[in-house]
Amino acid sequence: MPRAASARKGERSRTPVAVKAAAARKAAKARGTKPAGKPNGSGRATAKTAQARTARGERRITEKTVQGHRTMASPEPAGSPSRGKYVYCIIEAGDPLRFGPIGIGAEPSDVYTVHFKNLAAVVSDAPLEVLDSTRENVLAHERVNETVMREHTVIPMSFGTIFKTRDDIVELLRSAAEAFGDVLTKMQNKLEFGLKVLWDRDQAVREVELDDDDISRLKKEISGQKGPTYFARMQYGRLIDSALQARSERYVAEVLEQLREVSVASRINKPIGDKMIMNAAFLISRDQEAAFDTKVKSIAARFDKLTFKYTGPWPPYNFVNIRLKLERA
Repeated sequence: MPRAASARKGERSRTPVAVKAAAARKAAKARGTKPAGKPNGSGRATAKTAQARTARGERRITEKTVQGHRTMASPEPAGSPSRGKYVYCIIEAGDPLRFGPIGIGAEPSDVYTVHFKNLAAVVSDAPLEVLDSTRENVLAHERVNETVMREHTVIPMSFGTIFKTRDDIVELLRSAAEAFGDVLTKMQNKLEFGLKVLWDRDQAVREVELDDDDISRLKKEISGQKGPTYFARMQYGRLIDSALQARSERYVAEVLEQLREVSVASRINKPIGDKMIMNAAFLISRDQEAAFDTKVKSIAARFDKLTFKYTGPWPPYNFVNIRLKLERA
């Protein structure tokens, strides 16, 4: 389970994380696969990898898109429950493994592996139906991934991925063996950490008003005017927004620069709300976890006006994007 570590004005905690997508190459003979969650996109029957850095510090490690097919399954006997195989993640393992009753369900289901050669899907039995993304279900999905990643490199599957039969999962592993193997090699002994940085926007506005002569002068003019001040206020608002944007970008750039030396890759996601100025994920080698932890605490101590929220370790959700397109044959 993710460990908690404190930083000045910061915290490291467990929070639900949106799971990225799952994967495979063309599975022409796959029979009866039926994903129960929303599809996670589509693409050509090709696999590609990318490792690039943007001006904001974003580096995507691996992206693969594979197209497959599905066929109609035979009708279930009257009165029999429809059961499928819920897939949590893909790992490298040659021998059958069992992880105990930690899976999704009112009574946690047994979690075990389905194999093709040295690839394994971590699965549990589940109803063959659309799975509600309740807090309990999402946490169960995460719990399995967190348990497995203690001793294995994982490719996390998207929440709600269900196949009809064991044979369908074997076909997925067989047809996508090369793609899965490539990703597992790149993600070997790597973990993801999340870092959100927040500020007090009102305090930042006051600081900008003191530091910027034009804004300070315009504010005095507005407060001293007796007539309409609409256009002056519009100009003031534009100057404030521009100054806040520039200041937040400087903060983010400095944080990214300092963390780059202890991370393999970073990805910047869209901030949420007015208070958040940075929403980032970092890919860290296991042997650099302590160094990354120390560096985050050091940065948080320096920027005492900012609040740091630090989470992890997680499977590499933000750095492995494998999309599975299933089509009716």
